[in-house]
Amino acid sequence: MPELPDILLYLRALEPRILGRHVTAVRLASPFLLRSVAPPLTAIEGRRVVGLRRLGKRVVVEADGELFLVFHLMIAGRFRWKPLGTTIPGKVGLLALDFENGTLILTEAGSKRQASLHVVQGEAKLAQHDPGGLEVMDADLAAFAETLRRGNHTLKRALTDPHLFSGIGNAYSDEILHSARLSPFKQTSGMADEEVRRLYEATRLTLSQWTARLQRETGDDFPEKVTAFHQGMAVHGRYRQPCPDCGAPVQRVVYAANEANYCANCQTGGRLLADRSLSRLLRDDWPRTLEELERRKGGV
Repeated sequence: MPELPDILLYLRALEPRILGRHVTAVRLASPFLLRSVAPPLTAIEGRRVVGLRRLGKRVVVEADGELFLVFHLMIAGRFRWKPLGTTIPGKVGLLALDFENGTLILTEAGSKRQASLHVVQGEAKLAQHDPGGLEVMDADLAAFAETLRRGNHTLKRALTDPHLFSGIGNAYSDEILHSARLSPFKQTSGMADEEVRRLYEATRLTLSQWTARLQRETGDDFPEKVTAFHQGMAVHGRYRQPCPDCGAPVQRVVYAANEANYCANCQTGGRLLADRSLSRLLRDDWPRTLEELERRKGGV
């Protein structure tokens, strides 16, 4: 799922292409995309785009008269910028917005249709789509600490909860926690002030560095490969590959529809976190440390 750095990358690419431009036509290929009834989607036709913004993990396009298109890309939704009048792709195409200078197409890979579009009128209605999470890049340490300690959760869950923190998902939370040298399953209620400070600084540094890196690599082109897996990430998507800091194999815990990637050596003092399904199956055979895991690999 595109997260804060990826959404900002899209906004940066969209601004010179559609800001100030008029929507000449809208083409809806998948009725499952549209999740609102009034105003109608056709209300955007003929209007000029006057603003672009991020709302959590949503991309918001504002047109004349406070008419907003609220896109939630979910896991596989992606924007494509194509020549004017480009046909919507048959299998993955959801929507096309035609402008005088080109066509913005929304696609979604896979068979599941999770991406959504709401058409809303006015700032008050738009605010209903804001999960309300803290904007970490605009917050001080005190606000971050208060939000983090609002309830007792694991750090992985807290960072990815859109009602607590805005724009952070599965990928960048892994990178943040590795940078902060903290376990993804550490409970927020048990954190020392120094650990909270370390997490705050790691969050801001990770998000700012990846935002700058993605924008630098894309340049003036429209981003074509927005993905949760980037070359250069420390742990996310790098299961069993060496940690760039210590060389230990990156570990993974799978839960529900998500996973946490971490370095046991850097983040948990060498202790392996138990994957619920596997640890329940293996019970006493579940290795507890990196050393025990390596011994078992070697048949010792």
